Amino acid sequence: MQSIRQLVASEFDTVNRLIIDELHSDVGLVESIGHYIVEAGGKRIRPLLVLLTARALGGINGRHCEFAAVIEFIHTATLLHDDVVDVSALRRGRPTANAKWGNAPSVLVGDFIYSRAFQLMVRMELIDIMKLMADTTNMVAEGEVLQLQNAGNPDINEQGYFDVIERKTAALFKAATEGAAIIAGADAAVIDACSRYGYHLGMAFQLIDDVLDYSGDSGVLGKNIGDDLAEGKPTLPLIRIMTAASRQDAATVRDAIATKNASGIASIVQILHQCGALDYTRATARRHRDLAASALEEIPGHPQVGALRELLELAILRDN
Repeated sequence: MQSIRQLVASEFDTVNRLIIDELHSDVGLVESIGHYIVEAGGKRIRPLLVLLTARALGGINGRHCEFAAVIEFIHTATLLHDDVVDVSALRRGRPTANAKWGNAPSVLVGDFIYSRAFQLMVRMELIDIMKLMADTTNMVAEGEVLQLQNAGNPDINEQGYFDVIERKTAALFKAATEGAAIIAGADAAVIDACSRYGYHLGMAFQLIDDVLDYSGDSGVLGKNIGDDLAEGKPTLPLIRIMTAASRQDAATVRDAIATKNASGIASIVQILHQCGALDYTRATARRHRDLAASALEEIPGHPQVGALRELLELAILRDN
């Protein structure tokens, strides 16, 4: 990841400075919470995608940097809201904003960051970008509601799960790459290829996230193993148990989802391994990786297309 970041290091620094500058508010609590969550770090993969896509299409301009900040702001706002909805106490290895300041300030500062993203877009004066991001944020919100609606429901099937993650995660990845291509003035075929690349990368990324919730190291992940189960989220590894495990094991998992009870996490992790549910989920992620790689073949050759291809492998092989 470091070598990939190095390709756009100066532009990435510009984006980070812009993010800090645009968090300014005369209301102290807004700045405190905004800086707290932004400075927590994270992979910043979405703004990185904007910059790498722009570089692959011929070069990064000031609007690309502004758009990268927009993408990160929208992602940050969703994190603030997610942690309130999920009653999460830990993110990236430290207390969540809602654990530190409470639910109401976290939600309201999330609203501030959303609206600041749209102020930035108005300054860009690109109606196609405004339309893309209006549609995307609406889709992300739908994904969050769907996920909330599905919580505690062990009868959700694979399609129901995919309906959630394509809205909740893949939509913003897709917007990052599609928006970068729009700003670059690419033709319709290239914009479509970039869009598909971002979508399938986002799907693969979320699938691996859901694997890591049952196989990762909590110290590396920055959150507790089994958090998804405690929230009653029927992710693909658990859904796979319903069709691939014994009736008794499936009943154990159904009960854990329905009651949002992660006390039996050790035995459930064992079931996941025994029935191959984690391998099944990884294989699904690899299929999306391959579809993303196919989309890259339709983008005119440039050295940075290679970085986008490397990013696909990192998304699959990562441990956090």
